[in-house]
Amino acid sequence: MTINSSPTATESFLSQVLVEEKSSVRILTLNRPQQLNALSFQMISRLLQLFLEYEEDSSVKLVILKGQGRAFCAGGDVSAVVRDIQQGNWRLGAKLFSAEYILNYVMATYSKTQVSILNGIVMGGGAGVSVHGRFRIATENTLFAMPETSLGLFPDVGASYFLSRLPGFFGEYLGLTGARLDGAEMLACGLATHYVPSTRLTALEADLCRFDSSDPTFTSTILDAYSQNPHLKQQSAYHRLDVIDTCFSERTVEEIIAALEREATDDWISATIRALKKASPASLKISLRSIREGRLQGVGQCLCREYRMVCHVMKGEISQDFVEGCRAILIDKDKNPKWKPWRLEEMKDSMIEQYFKRVEEEEDLKLPPRKNLPASAMAKL
Repeated sequence: MTINSSPTATESFLSQVLVEEKSSVRILTLNRPQQLNALSFQMISRLLQLFLEYEEDSSVKLVILKGQGRAFCAGGDVSAVVRDIQQGNWRLGAKLFSAEYILNYVMATYSKTQVSILNGIVMGGGAGVSVHGRFRIATENTLFAMPETSLGLFPDVGASYFLSRLPGFFGEYLGLTGARLDGAEMLACGLATHYVPSTRLTALEADLCRFDSSDPTFTSTILDAYSQNPHLKQQSAYHRLDVIDTCFSERTVEEIIAALEREATDDWISATIRALKKASPASLKISLRSIREGRLQGVGQCLCREYRMVCHVMKGEISQDFVEGCRAILIDKDKNPKWKPWRLEEMKDSMIEQYFKRVEEEEDLKLPPRKNLPASAMAKL
């Protein structure tokens, strides 16, 4: 059954996530194509409701998640959060992030198989609702990025967990620079589990809907039959892992930039340095520490820490770079943010430390108890 859009509030809420029931499979389609399927509070709430329902429904064996239009999901609806902050109500934004992180946690500890079809743009919150699932299908249309440092934010939605587990220091590179990856690069670094040409997705989906097993090895067998091993482009950053590991393993952001500047200059090095120097200094520093801490933490711990961080970002007492970054990139689009502090050296250790402490009068994130966790999820706790 497909739920169609309608003018009433309830039906409008339902229409943001379309639902198809096919035998033991549920296909969920993110349906805000004009907004590149940016996650609204309503979408997050609906996804959480559906995922929890399906987990309790023995007739559901597989959940497929995809996006309508040219994006899978371009992230969270941060423009709505910024409006709330400007109106003096940052806690409304905190409510959205809290629900989103709980959804990420449910996906990371899900007892049933999730297949995400990433046939388009996957950024920020879009990574959060896909990367934590068991299978992620990239195509030639896939474009992945975690661009938060250019917005005065930091890679969240559990990114400090999944970025820190990429090969070498590739996660630090992606998280700090906001570098974009195509589908082949996502597969190479492990963010995607399979690569399927978009022309074969309809047939793949039909095959997935024909099986009636909760065993993920059946899903894996079908996906493997469709999957290809694409060649990385010659200019791919993944070919530069040696330089990335040398430079992005440095202790501080300043030392990372200095290490890059010591390398033989080429277009890739220059672009990487430019990206770092253009990003919010506050964001760079808290992002690096977050990813480093994530290496030693489970996914639940990462999400709880990131919630503390995002509350400080929205409250804006240490830095108001999030509002300024969204203004410059998303609202006015002048691409000329005025960061405060302006220089990396002005972002003192005591200021960084504050982001990792609980916001006064704000409760920590409360993750739901999970039962019957699969072995793969147990390793993430």
